[in-house]
Amino acid sequence: MIGIKGPRGSEKTTLILQYMKYDLKELAPRALYITADHTWFYSHTLLDTATDWYRQGGRILLIDEVHKYPQWSRELKNIYDGLPEMRVVFSTSSALDIYRGEADLSRRAISYSLAGLSFREYLAFAQGVTFDPLTIEDIRLHHRDFSLSVLEKLQPLPAFGKYLKNGYLPIIAEGEAEYLPKLEQVINAIVDTDLAYIASYNAGTAVKVKRLLGVIAESVPFKPNISELARKIGIHRESVYEYIYQLRDARLLNILAADGKGISRLQKPDKIYLENTNLAYAIHSSPDKGNIRETFLLNQLINTGAEVSAPKIGDFMSSGITIEVGGKSKNAGQVKELESYLVAADDIETGLGTKVPLWLFGFLY
Repeated sequence: MIGIKGPRGSEKTTLILQYMKYDLKELAPRALYITADHTWFYSHTLLDTATDWYRQGGRILLIDEVHKYPQWSRELKNIYDGLPEMRVVFSTSSALDIYRGEADLSRRAISYSLAGLSFREYLAFAQGVTFDPLTIEDIRLHHRDFSLSVLEKLQPLPAFGKYLKNGYLPIIAEGEAEYLPKLEQVINAIVDTDLAYIASYNAGTAVKVKRLLGVIAESVPFKPNISELARKIGIHRESVYEYIYQLRDARLLNILAADGKGISRLQKPDKIYLENTNLAYAIHSSPDKGNIRETFLLNQLINTGAEVSAPKIGDFMSSGITIEVGGKSKNAGQVKELESYLVAADDIETGLGTKVPLWLFGFLY
């Protein structure tokens, strides 16, 4: 049993349908695709549907948006235990913890996260130019060589500017003019629909959560004053913590803790960022460029699965490397005394020494 989590617009549905069409091949007649919010389930259960399909020779069940089905975890568990030959793949919102449902799926389901496009993937998707992914160590040691190899195929800065504004989700295939309005619809759908299913939001709660998101978006990277946030929105301090972490789980926010300090829902985050740069342009027409740079770098690092923290000096710490982020004139003045550091500079095509083009961190996955 495989679960695929990801933000709205990351094309989980497309991935499942491509898997059915191209990867299953001869097994496709034994595969059934269903959406968990279909009217079929007004009068049928998920377990009965799977059992009937099994009796007709079906051996693969692909379930889209499983979080919209009541008692989803219990019935998935019953399908897994009762139909051992049935292969199950399901998609769900990023906000859902599939291991915290009412039935135990921890030993039954393997969960994968589908992130938005990296800058490298965007270049392949939008311009048809492909490159191999890099590690942060590749960037540290060989960034100039990699930058020059990219320059042989394209100029990265114009494409990078487009990516920061409207390239994170594959819905860019539907056109640049429609991208930001569609992204606004995605934000509304996450709060009004996904979190309504998962966290039992009502209309009043959804309004407060959107107000909280708007307040945070105005000043990211945001060092939260929980009491002030609670006063502005008219909610309890405990609710502020709860909503912040729910928005993090729904992939609308990223949270950063100080170096050596874990992230817990019971403690105040050191910094809060929007999850990706496109969200900043959807919420505000002219977001701060410095915030955009930091948001991009944190997003790319987190999407690789890297541990990222806020060091005492510099902007980010990952893999033992301190990273300072800035414009093309940014130097190592703040971090030069540290043992291992990089300066991620925007608006440059190639770097030198410890100064690395910011866009190159978009090749990490």
